[in-house]
Amino acid sequence: MEFDKPQIEYGHLWPLLVVLGVACLGVLVEAFLPRERRRLTQTILAMLGLLAALGGAIWVGLDLPKLGDGVARGDLMMEGTLVVDGPTVFLWGLVLVFAIGGVLLFSERRLEGGVSAFAGQAAALPGTEAERQASTRGLEQTEVFPLLMFAVGGMMLFPAANDLLTMFVALEVLSLPLYLLSGLARRRRLLSQEAALKYFMLGAFSSGFFLYGVALVYGFAGSMRFADINEAVRNDTENQTLLLVGMGMLAVGLLFKVGAVPFHNWTPDVYQGAPTAVTGFMSACTKIAAFGALLRLFYVAFGSDRWSWQPMMWVIAILTMLVGSVLAIVQTDVKRMLAYSSVAHTGFILTGVLGVQAATDLADHEVTSLQAVLFYLTTYGFAMVGAFGVVTMVRDSGGESATFARWAGLGRRAPVIAGVFAFFLLSMAGIPLTAGFVGKWAVFTVALSAGAWPVVLVAILASVISVFFYVRLIWLMFFSEEPTEGEVAAVHTPSLATLVTVAVGAAGTLVLGVVPGPVLDLAAHAGEFIR
Repeated sequence: MEFDKPQIEYGHLWPLLVVLGVACLGVLVEAFLPRERRRLTQTILAMLGLLAALGGAIWVGLDLPKLGDGVARGDLMMEGTLVVDGPTVFLWGLVLVFAIGGVLLFSERRLEGGVSAFAGQAAALPGTEAERQASTRGLEQTEVFPLLMFAVGGMMLFPAANDLLTMFVALEVLSLPLYLLSGLARRRRLLSQEAALKYFMLGAFSSGFFLYGVALVYGFAGSMRFADINEAVRNDTENQTLLLVGMGMLAVGLLFKVGAVPFHNWTPDVYQGAPTAVTGFMSACTKIAAFGALLRLFYVAFGSDRWSWQPMMWVIAILTMLVGSVLAIVQTDVKRMLAYSSVAHTGFILTGVLGVQAATDLADHEVTSLQAVLFYLTTYGFAMVGAFGVVTMVRDSGGESATFARWAGLGRRAPVIAGVFAFFLLSMAGIPLTAGFVGKWAVFTVALSAGAWPVVLVAILASVISVFFYVRLIWLMFFSEEPTEGEVAAVHTPSLATLVTVAVGAAGTLVLGVVPGPVLDLAAHAGEFIR
């Protein structure tokens, strides 16, 4: 029996390898560097690694094989287990940009009196003497930076996976660090650990469903490669039950990651309990990576069987938009409100997934469903990372404060920061001249072109509902009277890192709302998934 050496295309995969290599190097820093030198070293190492990977992703995108009209084509890598094409590189760029924002939020120390928002000693039980000693000594949990880098590596691998086994490995690589990061809040430790446990338990179940779906689809197609599965879907009409059950179980694992109904229950608890820096990073990057994987799986592997999975997606998109919008109305915590808002946005993005691959006219741009989803993910990421960056600044004597009552009158106490946060909320609501308006217009247009007008009607209704809870919080900040009893929150001055993150989020939200053309063109030049 001969062994063939696998061919690894390092020239196109090195951005991914840089991220994973920096993550491993960060583990060595934790093992061998003195404690007092770790934080700065880890921050610089993570930032340089992400910047190098982002530059590499741009270089790889420019170096991809092109079609006649300049649209990127891409190619198979790692013996066909990975695909580096235009959409892959676009998603890599998004993940890396918002991961840089995550590192900046992770490095914030000024708001907590010279220490980070992460627990000083993760293994210490809440309320114990060990935890008090760790807090007194000002210890910091600098392992969060290599954990973030491992998660980013998984997020880059996820949309590039070209077979089910590689996709499962990527799912676990991105998930496990997030389970740990969610439980490392310095304050409200019990709430943070509860969030991490819920996330882990439900994530383990969803991974189990995904793996069982892998087995069933392999039994149907005899292969885990997406192209082979698509060929089997075209030709095999005798084992539809096996295919449909396997497809449904795979969908459970991916829909859990994007936070779609009925797999959304972890979202509000984790968004509220996790350190806000983790919430901001996770809300943008995880959704981008998971939607990239979902699109590749259903467009490439199951693209020939759209009539089977589209009705399921119709129902899930409608339920997700309605449940997210309605439940957001009754929230009294800013982070939980943003969590249910994120659920509603998942439904809006799924509306774009229902579109057709043929191009649709959008403000003189030919946009396919894939490009509409990519643009929406871009607008969503800027708004969410910026909004959670603002949440980290609003504090009272007990630390970070997200209760609505504490935010009353914030617009008079800190008009600039409150105004920026209101701008993010207006973008999420889809108000014109914001990025969110163009994003919704794009996904609604491609869905209408595919005949999914009932879903679009529900999407418009959900958008109207969402305006209520966004505007309610804006009214609370600017027009409500401050409570006569109880403490109110104030905006504390953060470090430059957090200010830069919020400023970039606001600038991206404004520019994409006023001049969306360049990013729409960039998404168009990314092309389609190769098979």
